[in-house]
Amino acid sequence: MVIPITLMSFNTQHCMNYLTKAIDFDCFVEEIRLCNADIIGLNEMRDKGESKDYQEQTKILADKLGYDYYFAKAIDFDGVDPYGNGIISRFPIVSAETILVPDPEVRAYNGYYETRCLLKVRIDVCGGLDVCVTHFGLNPDEQKNAVDTVLANISDQRCVLMGDFNLTPDNRLLDPIRERMYDTASLFAQELLSFPSDAPKKKIDYIFTSCDIKVLRADIPGDVVSDHRPHIAVIESICGRG
Repeated sequence: MVIPITLMSFNTQHCMNYLTKAIDFDCFVEEIRLCNADIIGLNEMRDKGESKDYQEQTKILADKLGYDYYFAKAIDFDGVDPYGNGIISRFPIVSAETILVPDPEVRAYNGYYETRCLLKVRIDVCGGLDVCVTHFGLNPDEQKNAVDTVLANISDQRCVLMGDFNLTPDNRLLDPIRERMYDTASLFAQELLSFPSDAPKKKIDYIFTSCDIKVLRADIPGDVVSDHRPHIAVIESICGRG
């Protein structure tokens, strides 16, 4: 049996409605439903902390959708407020881990530095699917460490990698990932950009798949929900072979 699975990469800016500037879980749930997304990688998610606005955001979205979930903490802001990546899935998550991206030993640039992580889960669908979600830093030395972390943890079969890479498609730092994985944006009929959502100027959000996965279509819908537009890709999954 062949079933389509819709993937979504979505930087939510901690579930803040881009138009109203308020935390608005329902508008994100509505967008996920509109895209019929089955597995959603989430960036810039908060979890329960000491500050009032730090709630279990990944769990809240998952509960509203009836999905499974996992939150991967990259950092505690001010030492008390967890922040990182999340995933919600229509299918059960059978294992999950948080892999920290090493901080550069010496900060070679004057930009903002922040500890990042790679979320990795195994999802119980059609024999199993590995899904990795990440959010790269802003500086090239952080980004190089993130690429190395990705390459050490992705699989060459039944694997998806998605997130906000803070890199445009022409950046050579993406070359080692493209050597092992398929960039679903290759299916775009025309150039599609993802940031900022109201008037996008660049594409920094990605969905990659291992080369054994058939990708049926990909898109960046022109919806203004977060400060990033969502990136979606539909893959073909074959169940019940043999």
